[in-house]
Amino acid sequence: MTIKNKTKNIGIFHYQVGHTDGVSLELEKWQRVFEEMGHTVHLCAGDLGSADGTLVEEMYHHIPAIEILNYNTFKELRDFDAEGYRAELERWISILERRFREFISEKKIDLIVPQNVWCVASNPAVGVALENVRREFDIPALAHNHDFFWERRDGVSLTCDAAIELAQKYLPPRGPKITHVVINSLAQKELLTRKGIVSTVVPNVFDFDASPWEKDDYNVDFRERIGLKENDILILQATRIVSRKGIELAIDFVKALNSPSRRAKLQAHSLYNGQKFTQDSRIVLVLAGYDGDDMSGRYIRRLKEKAQREGVDMIHIEDLVDYDRQTRHGKKIYSLWDTYVFADFVTYPSLWEGWGNQFLEALRARLPIVLFEYPVYQKDIESKGFKIVSLGADIQGVDQAGLVQVSPEVIERAADGAVVLLTDRQFRHKTVEHNFHVGQKHYSLDALRKYLDQLLTE
Repeated sequence: MTIKNKTKNIGIFHYQVGHTDGVSLELEKWQRVFEEMGHTVHLCAGDLGSADGTLVEEMYHHIPAIEILNYNTFKELRDFDAEGYRAELERWISILERRFREFISEKKIDLIVPQNVWCVASNPAVGVALENVRREFDIPALAHNHDFFWERRDGVSLTCDAAIELAQKYLPPRGPKITHVVINSLAQKELLTRKGIVSTVVPNVFDFDASPWEKDDYNVDFRERIGLKENDILILQATRIVSRKGIELAIDFVKALNSPSRRAKLQAHSLYNGQKFTQDSRIVLVLAGYDGDDMSGRYIRRLKEKAQREGVDMIHIEDLVDYDRQTRHGKKIYSLWDTYVFADFVTYPSLWEGWGNQFLEALRARLPIVLFEYPVYQKDIESKGFKIVSLGADIQGVDQAGLVQVSPEVIERAADGAVVLLTDRQFRHKTVEHNFHVGQKHYSLDALRKYLDQLLTE
């Protein structure tokens, strides 16, 4: 694909924007960098959240009819026969094609940037409709592929000829005017093997040069609002609440950290921030992410049951956190970034990540991290030299509730490492500053600008 080095009207397409999921957060960085390069960016999404853009409600992946279509595409033909499935898919494609034509014409779009809609297919009709309209208008595309449908942890079974055709032709589509970007080298290799498509790796990034997140007049009451004292330890799990995030491992970690012997060590020293950990101090696992993508609610229930069973103090504050500060139903809502200001430690026990936004957020917040070494971390990130508390890289099995487990020895070592980082101020400072500067070197907005400039002028 060749795009002359001039300003463009760029259309970014995603199921939702302005939220705290990884794709929403990452596309906002792309939007910012595109605009700093002089381009005009228009968002098109099924849910705009806190962002400005064009709302196409039929794009949203949590419309009940779309969730049914998704299930019947990738799991089993439960609600249709093969002919009925094709008719339902084509009905939604037709609706979306009309909406996309209107958007592209109205905004005079001359470059489209599909965000995940050509790969994960949470709304299967979106990818087909967008490619059909792209061909009609003969517009180049720079596809940002975060997750592929074949990476779904619960497995995939294309259910009929129409579903197979959808996957073969549109997930993702090929064409001389389409350039594909992936976020890790494992996906790059798999895309080439499965589809013969050459792609460029562009890792996730963060703004390491902005002012640090700090306590201010707005967020000063955050700990009090969620019921924590200044000398309680806040362990932050900032991700969405979905099973591949491995949050049960964070519960195991907090249980070990809260053992009598480790509490005694915490009480014997002042914490890194000068607070005195006392007999009454709590160690609390705070889940700040939303569970809207776990429509059954089974995973969050299993986590709550495990926390109660293991005596772990865990709270879920989804209703108090959003992407931006705002007021909702008369109540003050904190930004996701406010949660990092008051955290003492970040858990990141994900079993699988396409890259890992919350990892970068923890680096940016200068917080220590306990992390399960998921495959992309091992392949693409570990070599940069970050200093983390490890939960290992091997799952030992699952418990009776279907929650994953790692070896107890790994959990115990992680908890010991955390005690040091919670009590040794100098060691903690050295660790988080090292991580911040490594992240700044490799994963900044300046790095993204170089990638995008090359892609737009190649």
